[in-house]
Amino acid sequence: MNIADMRKDYAMQSLDLGDVTANPFEQFQIWLKQAIDIQALEPTAMHLATVGKDNRPSARIVLLKGIEAAQLMFYTNYESRKATELALHPYASLTFFWAELERQVRIEGKITQVAPDISTAYFQSRPRESQLGAWASPQSKPIADRDILVKKYAEVSAKFEGEAMIERPANWGGYALSADYFEFWQGRPSRLHDRICYRQAGKVWDITRLAP
Repeated sequence: MNIADMRKDYAMQSLDLGDVTANPFEQFQIWLKQAIDIQALEPTAMHLATVGKDNRPSARIVLLKGIEAAQLMFYTNYESRKATELALHPYASLTFFWAELERQVRIEGKITQVAPDISTAYFQSRPRESQLGAWASPQSKPIADRDILVKKYAEVSAKFEGEAMIERPANWGGYALSADYFEFWQGRPSRLHDRICYRQAGKVWDITRLAP
């Protein structure tokens, strides 16, 4: 297989300055809804990039779990690698890619932890198995084998057996990204893709077309 010869031409749609809303959060929600409506694979999956203490970037896929008050929210273990890096450098980048629509969205901004009551409300909405998993996994910590996780899961399952509600672990909760940059990308033929970016300028957004 010669991956250098792999090609795909994009020709489904176009994107111009006249096609987008004045508010990037509204534009993002329009595109997200379209991805959900066509049943794109994991439409809320986003590539979260952070920076560690050695100034090296790291990235992983997480799930978008809310858009409130002009913020994008996700949840994780506060002792994970991503959380440790966000504590050092509270800025991050998100990338969404919806191959079925030949679209990508890049979002950058400052990260803060959400209020404990918001984290608790979301935790209580999760399936019981996911709640137990949050208690069982020492996320990002080295473990000898999978049996350790299986044993820990059985222990916490027994601990909370018969309890209607499982409390949220203190080391688990949400983050919110307050965006100051959005970029909407629409694939086009001949690699002449459409790119529209929003940069926050006070209370308004500057909207610009970028070369592909």
